[in-house]
Amino acid sequence: MGIDPGTNVMGYGIISIADRKAKMVTMGVIDMRKVGDTYLKLGHIFQRITGIIDSFHPDELAIEAPFFGKNVQSMLKLGRAQGVAIAAAINRDIPIHEYAPTKIKLAITGQGNASKEQVAGMLQRMLNIKEEEMGKFLDATDALGAAYCHFMQQGRPESTASYRGWGDYVRQNKEKVISQ
Repeated sequence: MGIDPGTNVMGYGIISIADRKAKMVTMGVIDMRKVGDTYLKLGHIFQRITGIIDSFHPDELAIEAPFFGKNVQSMLKLGRAQGVAIAAAINRDIPIHEYAPTKIKLAITGQGNASKEQVAGMLQRMLNIKEEEMGKFLDATDALGAAYCHFMQQGRPESTASYRGWGDYVRQNKEKVISQ
């Protein structure tokens, strides 16, 4: 299970592994934009993450580490949201693995500074996700990316192919890339 922490929108994604191949099980968001109270948001995160864990029984949780920004208050809020998601996993005895955003992007696209759209596009192609399953929030694909990054870090890659970026992937996978 992957988590992209957020205080207004938190993404989650679950993959399954069979025969050394990853497959998307589900992805989505926990939307808290209408919840005004900060502490109610944290309670909502705990309840929803616990519910997702209870529904899908993931073996491990990969979560994106907060990035260091200029706004200390935003960083504090994000850290609280991440901590509550971690607490929900700990409450269900799920091992936790934390990855920097650049490491996740590098594992998925080959570039640590890739955009959210590039991560989503690459995951869509690698996991054969239909367009209608992509959703409107990129937080969900970021969470799926955390789960996939963890899968890759565990030495269980789907293939031995390596890519030096988005263009290299396209050149090596012309049959998988849908022309626009």
